[in-house]
Amino acid sequence: MRAFTRPGRSLACGENGMAATSHPLATLTALDVLRSGGNAVDAAIAAVAVQCVVEPANTGIGGDCFVLLAPAGGGVVALNGSGRAPAAADPERLRAEVVQDLATSVHSVTVPGAVDAWARLAAAHGTKGLDELLQPAIACAEDGFVVTPRVAHDWHREGERLLRSAAGRVCYLPDDRAPVVGQKVRLPALAITLRRIAAHGPDAFYRGALAERMVAFLNAEGGVHSVDDFAAAQGEFLAPISTSYGGLEVHQCPPNGQGVITLLMLNILAGFELGRLDPDGAERLHLQAEATRLAYRDRDACLADPAKAEVPLARLLARDYAAALARLIDPERALPALPPPLTVPHADTVYLTVVDRERNAVSFINSLFESFGSGLVCPETGVLFHNRGKCFSLEPGHPNELAPGKRPMHTIIPALATRDGQAEIAFGVMGGHYQPVGQTQVLTDVVDFGRDPQEALDAPRSFAYGGALQVEPEVPAASVDGLQRRGHEVVPSGRPLGGGQMIVIDHQRGVLLGGSDPRKDGCALGY
Repeated sequence: MRAFTRPGRSLACGENGMAATSHPLATLTALDVLRSGGNAVDAAIAAVAVQCVVEPANTGIGGDCFVLLAPAGGGVVALNGSGRAPAAADPERLRAEVVQDLATSVHSVTVPGAVDAWARLAAAHGTKGLDELLQPAIACAEDGFVVTPRVAHDWHREGERLLRSAAGRVCYLPDDRAPVVGQKVRLPALAITLRRIAAHGPDAFYRGALAERMVAFLNAEGGVHSVDDFAAAQGEFLAPISTSYGGLEVHQCPPNGQGVITLLMLNILAGFELGRLDPDGAERLHLQAEATRLAYRDRDACLADPAKAEVPLARLLARDYAAALARLIDPERALPALPPPLTVPHADTVYLTVVDRERNAVSFINSLFESFGSGLVCPETGVLFHNRGKCFSLEPGHPNELAPGKRPMHTIIPALATRDGQAEIAFGVMGGHYQPVGQTQVLTDVVDFGRDPQEALDAPRSFAYGGALQVEPEVPAASVDGLQRRGHEVVPSGRPLGGGQMIVIDHQRGVLLGGSDPRKDGCALGY
């Protein structure tokens, strides 16, 4: 239990339904849908659509999504809503043009998959249509929304990316500057696009006038996208992958997402008795850092679109392989330097989770990848495009090499944990490449250290990726000293690491317990 004399958030408690998101308007939207008779899927779609308006640095309809759903009757379903590279994508040409960083190129824009995925999810598992579920987002875009503190911070910090397109400046930099806390912002062009999608379904986005305008804009920027690429967009329902940890079965979407890396990290850490350690102490953080370094080495070497490359999924999930990696870890000393990674940390995303009265549980993540994605905004539609294609490699022969119609390695990963076939924990942690580490930390905080969802999300974080071990300011000084003695190069993180949400279903008592990350503006609310 938290000390009530100190700043902090109380655990959210409810019985009939709960939503936890990174923005208060999204949480309220989800609860409104639940209280009006919608289920968790309906609530999640309506909430994420609102986030696509009010958190423009982090997400938008020009991005991708992944979903895990645990229906009340049992089982877990995964939905891959990530888009593909254009059919005319040519890595040889990009290498010849010496394109060093796909993030600053229109070639980082893969076909957005989110809108199609929302429609598929609603049709298969929801009770309401997009015509109704998009109305709160339309209202936010049309009537305006008030900018909250973390949103204002991200807008100010990363807003220069919007200068890459004239419409980015016009739509998202009112008065030629990032909006401040308390300022009201309207996005009329995006509102019109959302209205068309609500009226005509996903075809309004992927076919016809809207698609033609988006393709024309991308082509004018030097892209090779076509209307056929947009028309071919199609999300996929898949069987999830999983591993057992602490009596739970932990589920992830299969590759091209990096969820398998969370499972690999959990399998590595299962070889250590974490529960006997100080949760914020040097030994626990060291073990987590070493598991991160080993798992991410494999991620950067072999994770890709399994439809286009061989991904050694069985090997990455094998217990004996994780045990072999665990044996490499010295509790008192950091491993020598590993091969450098192929990508860089820090990206922006929104994650939310909703559980309804029937105990349908949804774990939902939607993203533009980096802050404001590519920075490219189509002036006629108001669509801000993601830059997920940055995660492709241009190294010839690499499993994740850019190729026509290929999905890039994806960082966004929702998570669900079940016990005896029933959903027990729906959770996720935003933050681009950080996500497997964040998921591992918050889950082990609950399972091994008995922290409640809010305590787990409040805890200080660290991230061993890209060279040094980044630590948030709240990591105890004694832990930092202990990490340095073990040979880690410890540096301040410079910004909050991730941002997460979690809902625990207590089936025995019939209640819901939720938390929302203080690193964001959002909240968890139940009723």
